[in-house]
Amino acid sequence: MTEPTLPRIRPEIAALPPYRQGKPAGADAFKLSSNENPFDPLPSVVEVLAQQTPMNRYPDATAAALRTRLGERYGVAPDAVHVASGSVSILYQFVLAAASVGDEVIYAWRSFEAYPGLPLVAGATGVPVPLLPDARHDLDAMADAVTDRTRAIIVCTPNNPTGPIVTSAEFAAFVEKVPSDVLILLDEAYSEFVTAPDAVDGLAERVFEKHPNVVVLRTFSKAFGLAGLRVGYAIGHPSVLDAARTTAIPLSVTSAAELAAIASLDAEDELRDRVAVIVERRTELVAGLRAQGWDVPDAQGNFVWLPAGEQTMAVAEAFDAAGLIVRPFAGDGLRISVGEHESVEKVLRAAESVVHTLQP
Repeated sequence: MTEPTLPRIRPEIAALPPYRQGKPAGADAFKLSSNENPFDPLPSVVEVLAQQTPMNRYPDATAAALRTRLGERYGVAPDAVHVASGSVSILYQFVLAAASVGDEVIYAWRSFEAYPGLPLVAGATGVPVPLLPDARHDLDAMADAVTDRTRAIIVCTPNNPTGPIVTSAEFAAFVEKVPSDVLILLDEAYSEFVTAPDAVDGLAERVFEKHPNVVVLRTFSKAFGLAGLRVGYAIGHPSVLDAARTTAIPLSVTSAAELAAIASLDAEDELRDRVAVIVERRTELVAGLRAQGWDVPDAQGNFVWLPAGEQTMAVAEAFDAAGLIVRPFAGDGLRISVGEHESVEKVLRAAESVVHTLQP
């Protein structure tokens, strides 16, 4: 049969691997590949969704109720808040708004696997800057990489998938080095899990007020457990946020997502208790893995990072055989989400069985 003639696609897009979701887990396995919250939704959130979600009507295109609520929470006007279908959507919106052909977008690497695709989709050039040996952002090198073509810089803290944070002092020094007309996207998707006292907190420190080129991104997917509903937000200067609002897909935040986010804010104390449990499990995992000989970086998200180098895929297979679905990044290492209580001991047993295979 003759193959059909297909539409022409930009070669750089055709060569870009599509985003791959974490591998699904069987009924008897633990899915620790997608940094999801292991707890079921709170009953109060489920009740709101069951009683109030209007499925036959379009949602409010501006998510005004949620923006108002977040504005009250963080002491900003509603127009200083932008809501979208997950914080990664906001990243796409900002990069599309800021960068095009001939422009550059800087990000640390390895970091969130969606970052390399952001500039490519916009027609711009990505500039990955290697992490430091301890898996932290090299902010000095990132600042040095700025040119007159730089339009945006992404800083992920805690860094996904490696775990360490950017400190408040480091970020403050970094922002001073970056030209004020370069957009800085401070991706704090895992901020609720951070326990390091010196970590930057873009919202508490209100960095967007002193530096209007800084936008802080957060999400309801992780700590709040709404990954399936897709809702995230950004806070920054209203005129800067207008750029993301302009490139956003209209009506992408559903009524269910907005209602669930507001209900989750109402139940934040309960959710914070759950976060504390996840942090305890993370601490147990890190201590156990390090005791086995793994060189685990500082873990400040809801995941841990196992640097396995060339043995990464073989190690991932061992976890898979043990009923543990993890996220391997070939040639670098594995990210393991902090999951159910019962999974912790299984992770430690599987890790101990393969640690001897690593190169000294």
